[in-house]
Amino acid sequence: MTSVKDRLGSVGYALGWKLVCRLPESWAWAGFRFFADVAWRRQGPRVMTLEGNLRRVLGPAATGKQLRALSRQTLRSYARYWLEAFRLPVIPMDRIMAGMHVSGEEKLQDTIKAGRGAIVALPHMGNYEQAGYWIINRGIGAFTTVAERLKPESLFNRFVAFREGLGMEVLPATGGVSRFGVLAQRLRAGRLVCLVSDRDVTGGGIEVEFFGEKARMMGGPAALAVQTGAALLPVTLWFEEAGWGAQIHDEIPVPAEGTRREKIAAMSQQLAEVYEAGIRAHPQDWHMLQPVFTADLDPDRLARAEAQAPVNGPVP
Repeated sequence: MTSVKDRLGSVGYALGWKLVCRLPESWAWAGFRFFADVAWRRQGPRVMTLEGNLRRVLGPAATGKQLRALSRQTLRSYARYWLEAFRLPVIPMDRIMAGMHVSGEEKLQDTIKAGRGAIVALPHMGNYEQAGYWIINRGIGAFTTVAERLKPESLFNRFVAFREGLGMEVLPATGGVSRFGVLAQRLRAGRLVCLVSDRDVTGGGIEVEFFGEKARMMGGPAALAVQTGAALLPVTLWFEEAGWGAQIHDEIPVPAEGTRREKIAAMSQQLAEVYEAGIRAHPQDWHMLQPVFTADLDPDRLARAEAQAPVNGPVP
């Protein structure tokens, strides 16, 4: 049963969404930046988690002052993501198309034109909602993605409806239909799948080396490439002063040898290395406010995940 708190939260989001779209953009941005700075000063649990992640990016030689300055930039970047996500329906299309600067677009275009499915794998960087909207309106094609469930359920449904209104097919990360099966079907049909995969959401992820430490990420992108033969294309995103940047990296090929699990692990490690380079280049735009490094994860959940990990089967 939905609690009163959840219902009020859902109503608050709905009203806030409408208000943000109607306010002048400069006013809305000033408000979002104000609340980002308030959260930064309070240093709550999620900000502490963010700074723990950013400390790995900066390295042990970084000072506390450098870390705090970067976390403030990151929270402002995260606020910009939410502001733009809310305002996406009222941002002029020509501004989105002209403001998106993409390197390597031909890799994605050529793959889709050849009738081969493509898996766009991204970290939590920049504005992937806007990037998805750009892909659709660029004529590359509609795509299927997976969304982590939000609470309350009504808020999750609102976000799903919003993304579907932009032309995306959205599958829930937990519950419902078999996500792996649907995604594989779309890829075999030569379609596009976009997955944010730099954090293990389901508890069945792959352990990789990331900024010199062990971390757990979703193995789904690599597993789908092994299963279907679709191209695995890493993409990194960032904000520019008056627009957005993206790089579509070279395809990560399926290894010729090894078990299914070994192939998935090897490809996931390559994916992590691409993410690492992209995050180092734009650390303020990596919006990771949840634990991703193994040392920070809940030990009980980690033990269950390792006990349930398949030896040679596809990773969900």
